[in-house]
Amino acid sequence: MAKDILGDAGLHFDELNKLRILDPDAAQQTTELKEECREFVDKIGQFQKIVGGLIELVDQLAKQAENEKMKAIGARNLLKSIAKQREAQQQQLHALIAEKKMQLERYRIEHEALSKVEVEQNEFIDQFILQK
Repeated sequence: MAKDILGDAGLHFDELNKLRILDPDAAQQTTELKEECREFVDKIGQFQKIVGGLIELVDQLAKQAENEKMKAIGARNLLKSIAKQREAQQQQLHALIAEKKMQLERYRIEHEALSKVEVEQNEFIDQFILQK
């Protein structure tokens, strides 16, 4: 009966017979809820750590992919420039070949002219020797 009067007044006894303001069932539920909340917060913290690690890993992979992309672009540009250099060099060599052919033709014509002059001079020398 005393418990009922105290209960109506909002006072309760727990299992250790200590006077409490809260109902023992409500106090126990509150403690259980507090523990569940603590576990939930711990799990959220672990989840955040895992997600943070995943984000870091994805960022690293993105940086590596970007670096590889830049290397590939650089290699492609280098290949294009080498092809253009090779084409320019080929054109220079063709121009040099044409120039050398023209020079060869000039030398051939000059050789023919000098050969004629040599023949004429030899004939002149032969005639000069015969006249003496």
